[in-house]
Order: sequence, then structure tokens, then C-alpha cells
Amino acid sequence: MNEKHKETAQKIYKVVMIVVLTSFITFMITSLSLYTYFTKKSVYTLITGNNSSTESTDLDAYLKRIKLVIDKNYLWKDKIDEQKLKDGAIEGYVKGLEDKYTEYIPKQELKEFTENITGSFVGVGIYMIADEESQKIVVYYPIPESPAEKAGIKSGDVILRVDGKEYGYEDFDVIADNIKGEEGTKVNIVIERDGKEQEFEITREKVETNPISSKILKENIGYINLPSFDTDSSKKLKEKIDDLISKGAKSLILDLRNNGGGIVDESTDIADLFLEKGKIIMTTKDNKDKEEVTKSKTKKEYDMPLILLTNENTASASEILTAALKDNERAKVIGTKTYGKGVIQTVLTLSDGSGLKITTAEYFTPNGTEINEKGIKPNIEVKLPDSVKSIYALKESDDAQLNRAIEELSKKTIVEIQ
Repeated sequence: MNEKHKETAQKIYKVVMIVVLTSFITFMITSLSLYTYFTKKSVYTLITGNNSSTESTDLDAYLKRIKLVIDKNYLWKDKIDEQKLKDGAIEGYVKGLEDKYTEYIPKQELKEFTENITGSFVGVGIYMIADEESQKIVVYYPIPESPAEKAGIKSGDVILRVDGKEYGYEDFDVIADNIKGEEGTKVNIVIERDGKEQEFEITREKVETNPISSKILKENIGYINLPSFDTDSSKKLKEKIDDLISKGAKSLILDLRNNGGGIVDESTDIADLFLEKGKIIMTTKDNKDKEEVTKSKTKKEYDMPLILLTNENTASASEILTAALKDNERAKVIGTKTYGKGVIQTVLTLSDGSGLKITTAEYFTPNGTEINEKGIKPNIEVKLPDSVKSIYALKESDDAQLNRAIEELSKKTIVEIQ
């Protein structure tokens, strides 16, 4: 290579190195600036809703970087709903706990969530499902004594139209909002039953979502269906029991099948009605292993023979009651093993009006047995016939669990009479 070529090569090499060094220095300065920018201040304090922190967490910084990228590059920037982005971010963060009982509740959903806990709302009173097989919205069952039941809506009815608007399987998330409304207003619902359309004009009312029902069976056996533990459930249950006793009831069946739980204090108050003062109802432990024992506070109100009916959907607060009465040998349990939800959630209202339902404690039976993911085995296992598709459409004659309970209590009554 001659001197001229060497000189040219050295010049090219110098230029390339200058470009590389310049790019590297620029990258380092930019990175340092971005790092300083993204870690200097707090973006948002989720629990308090205040922007008061002077030090940013990694999460705060990362979320702000994502926001900047979206603002700069997202095609439909003008359609961005900041509240939805925020809710989605928090929901995703909480979901990372992989706890199916802990959830973030956006502000707009907290009212409905609270209504479900307290046990009342304004509407017509139907539970619906999106039936995957038929690809239609189907009435699971009308709430007893609700406007829908009184109007003639039945389990299995297919909902076609609401106020003239057609709804299909994919509309399940929005149909409930259109059926609900102001108290005293009317809603027109068209259903399909046995291949024929029927139209109902129903007035919206305040509906008790889980009313307690009762009746007298043969052999002076009282029957009570307790679908959940809502506000004042213990008081209402006591009223039902007293009414049954006034009608001649000598023993009692308490149906907890499909009772998914509710307010824990209502459950322990009901246990208190059947237990002697000082009996252990449950034991709880929190994340610091702090143990708290709940005992019955008052004298036993009812001494009559008692049977509980349970199934795979008997969960949470209803398992607390089941375990308390079973372990203290106060009641016999008939049916199938319970669900196995042995943890307690606390609902916290955040400063922006949203909520956080979070698992705060695990509970154990009076005998110290773990329930979570295990369930409670009945004293007598009885399964329903395979032909039964829904307990809500179950005829009394086909209810093997109820009939076994009646049989057991009839034996008890005969023994006592003799």
C-alpha cells in the first residue's frame, strides 16, 4: 500500500472513531438525563392518592416511562382514556399477587360491589349467565319475591331484547346495566321460552339480592334456605326460626348449598345462636402470625336438632358456620364437601373512591383444622342425581340431600317421642 492510500485509510478510521465516540457519549448523556428525569420524583402514590413523595419507586418511574412512550408514539392518542389506563395498571399490579380473592375495584364499580355485599340493589331481580353452548344470555334464576319472579320470569328463559334493543352472548357485560335503573321506572324484557317469545313489562324496585326463605316440612321439620351472609342476615334468620317454631317446628334444616359467603360477623353471630357461651367458633391468623380466637358471646338461643346442607359451592363465611357447628357437635352436615375458601378479605376504600379487596387472614375450625383449598367433609355424604343441572330448578322429590336430612331428623323425632 503506497503512502497516499495509507493516509486516506487513516483519515477514514479517524472519522469513523469520532462518529462512534460521539454517538456513545450522546447515548450516555441521554441515558443519564432520562434516568435522572424518571427517578427524580414520585408519579403517584396509589394508596393515598397524594403526589407527596420526593423519591420515586422503580414502579413509578417505569410507569411514567411507559406513559411517555404512549403519548409520543400511540396512533390514536386522542382516544386515550387516562382513567382506564390507570385502572388497568393497578388491576395488573394486584393481579400479579396471583391471589384469586384479592382484587382492585375501580371507582365506578365499587358501588355495585358494595350493593352485593349489603344484599340489595335497584332492578328487577334476575341472575343471568352467558351460556357458552347456546351462545345466548340465559336467566340462571329469578330472585325469590323479586319483581322478575312476580312477573313470571323463570330459570332457563333466554333474554332476547331489553327495551327494544337486541342482546346476544357477546353483550353480557352491558345488559345488566340496561336492566337496572331508577326505582319506580319500567323496563320491557322479551324472552324466549320453549321456542316462543314472551314479553314482560316490569317495574324496577329495591331488590333484596339474597332473601332468606323458609317453610315447614313433614314431621314438623323447619327448613330455611340461607343464600348468603348479608347485612342483618343473623337478625333475619332469627326471625325466620321464631316464625317456624310458632308454626310447630321441632327441628331445623339450614340449607347452605351454593352459599358463597359474605359478611363474616353475620356468620359468627348465627353460630352464636346455636352454641353455648364460650364455645370456639373460629381462629384466625394474619401475616404476622397474630392469632385471634372468636368465641360465642351469648347463651344458646336454640337447642332443637339441626342439620346443615352443603355442596361444592358452600364457601367462605358459610364454611365458618359449618365448621363451628360441626366441630362443636351441634349440627350434622349432609351433602358434599364444601368449596375450601379458608381466607378472609377486607375491603379498603382508597382516597380516589376506588377500592381494594385484599386477603388479610386465614381462618381455622374450632378443632384447629385448615379449611383453605381443603374444604369440609360432611358427616353424611349424599350426591344429587347426575340428571340435576341446577339446584334452583330442583324438585323436592329429586332432592336426595334434603330428603336424607328429613329422614335423619324424622328418626330423631321418633326417638325423642318414645
